[in-house]
Formats: sequence, C-alpha cells, structure tokens
Amino acid sequence: MTRRPPLGATAVWEAVMATAGHRCQCSGGLCGSQHAKTGNRCIETTTRGRLLVAPLDLTLSDVAAAAVPAEDLRAWCLGCHAKAHKRQLANQRELEQQAADEPLALF
Repeated sequence: MTRRPPLGATAVWEAVMATAGHRCQCSGGLCGSQHAKTGNRCIETTTRGRLLVAPLDLTLSDVAAAAVPAEDLRAWCLGCHAKAHKRQLANQRELEQQAADEPLALF
C-alpha cells in the first residue's frame, strides 16, 4: 500500500505525517491499549493502512478541531482513533455526571 494523502488539507496531513514518521501516534493507553509489545506506541503506518489527522482531544467540536494548529495535531490509525474517541467521551460524561451530583453550596 502506498502513502496516499487525503483529498483535502494535503499540506497539513503531510506535515503531521512527517512529524509522526508516517506512524500512528497513539501511545500509553490513549485507546485502551498500552501498546506494550510495540514500545508503547501503535505500529500502524501509512504503508500498512490508512492514517488520519486529528487533535489529541477528540471531544472537540468539528469547528474547534478545525481550528487546532497543525503542530498540535496527531496521526491516528482508524482503530486507535475510534477507541480513544470512545474513551474520551466516556471520561467526559463521567466528569459531567460527577459535577451534576455535587450538592450546591449555600455560601
């Protein structure tokens, strides 16, 4: 498989991939896997599969994510991106629930 950039924002994709070494930047359990067998980093590359570019905070709205500067974007394989997004949304919901459960202070 060859490295194929996306149809849009090719320059940004190429810059992020160059920084990432054309390898998924998921590490340390972002997606739920420690990637322990592969040096604590996902082994997916653009030669093995498709990588996309997204911010580290996957809970950002589309508008906010589009405003993230290229130097703050990361390369993600599809699997790590989906799992990390799901984990981040669950963490966000848990924090929101905890805040809602706290009693309001009188003073």
